[in-house]
Amino acid sequence: MEICAYTAAFRSSFKTLNEEWLKKYFTIEPYDALLLENCESEIINKGGHIFFGIDNNEVIATYAFLPTTNKCVELGKMAVTETHQGKGYGQQLLKHVLETARTLGYTEILLYSNRILQNSIHLYKKYGFKEVSNIDSPYKRGDIKMLIKL
Repeated sequence: MEICAYTAAFRSSFKTLNEEWLKKYFTIEPYDALLLENCESEIINKGGHIFFGIDNNEVIATYAFLPTTNKCVELGKMAVTETHQGKGYGQQLLKHVLETARTLGYTEILLYSNRILQNSIHLYKKYGFKEVSNIDSPYKRGDIKMLIKL
């Protein structure tokens, strides 16, 4: 899988990949819709980044860095299309997340998830994310907050 930075040509893939897993496990919340419908103005133009995983000329994965404060960034909207899950693409994405965050000068990465996504939680823990106090999740489904110091 090749991982590349956001281009407008991939805008619809960002939305499609995320809606796939959101609809499968949860519902699309207002904050999700805002980010997915307006990814350039809400993420890119505010100092964030979006990346895509491409395999055989097909966009199969994505994630975003949502800017927060100081040297901390939020990892959000990470998705691998269902037909490509279980093949190590999530691990490749997470390695890219860590390398890219360091390159961009971030010292911490936070994320919000849900405990029913056991494979995702396991993956985050495998790469060093630790559960922290969660009093500020922007998502109703966000029942776990995790952080890694780089």
